[in-house]
Amino acid sequence: MKEFLVANPIVFETTLAMVAMVAGAFGALLGLGGGFILIPFLTLVLGVHIHYAIGASLVSVIATSSGAAASYVRDRMTNVRVAILLEIGTTLGAITGATLASRIEPSGLFLLFSILLVWSAFAMLRRREGAGREMKVPPDALADRLRLHSEYPGGTQKEMIPYRVARAKLGIVLMYFAGCVSALLGIGSGILKVPAMDQAMRIPIKVSSATSNFMIGVTTATSAGIYFMRGDIIPGLAGPIAFGVLIGSQVGSRWLGKWSGQTIRFIFVIILILVAVEMGIKGVQSYF
Repeated sequence: MKEFLVANPIVFETTLAMVAMVAGAFGALLGLGGGFILIPFLTLVLGVHIHYAIGASLVSVIATSSGAAASYVRDRMTNVRVAILLEIGTTLGAITGATLASRIEPSGLFLLFSILLVWSAFAMLRRREGAGREMKVPPDALADRLRLHSEYPGGTQKEMIPYRVARAKLGIVLMYFAGCVSALLGIGSGILKVPAMDQAMRIPIKVSSATSNFMIGVTTATSAGIYFMRGDIIPGLAGPIAFGVLIGSQVGSRWLGKWSGQTIRFIFVIILILVAVEMGIKGVQSYF
């Protein structure tokens, strides 16, 4: 299959665009970008070098964020104040991770990260989205002072559902580690941002996904610039992917409004478990 695609440029680029549409749709829906689909496809199916695959994935993340963020902000799904606050932690963490990347052997982190993801998956599965209104959210002086509390359209009648943000300081700390781990392991930080907002800060899963989409485009743009200067972003590879992801993200942004929070939570848990298995395998392989 790989030889056939490479020998037929039109089929190759069309295939890239179609796969990118799927990645963009689920990336926008879950707030993860599209790398969790694109990188395995590019490296395992097409045999693309990992550096070029990551470069194309970074472009896809920016395209996903650009395509979905505007829709989510317009539909009042995104909490912009929360996103700007948490970007402080994520950016500082990314800088730390990039600095430590050449000094720390990440093999042991894979197993630890795998265990963390499994725990996050079961914690998210236990929390019922329908209990959001009755759930007691602990008071938070920082969230009150910065006016982080908001509302989002939900329910059967698309009425505005108010929610309160908790543990804002803890959220910044978790975002710092999310950015750090993301830089160390080369994964999208959205896989940690959404559980952190959902579990620690008590932000509804739909708002967490939309806010994560808003954030990942900002942080990824810096990494993409570095990869571009290194020559790791190939236009013939990144172009069809960006086009497909941009279209797919529009579809995913519509799904978020139509699908129930419990369905999105279930899909996200499956993705967490799959990534945890992948990280666990990498961790075990690193010792042999």
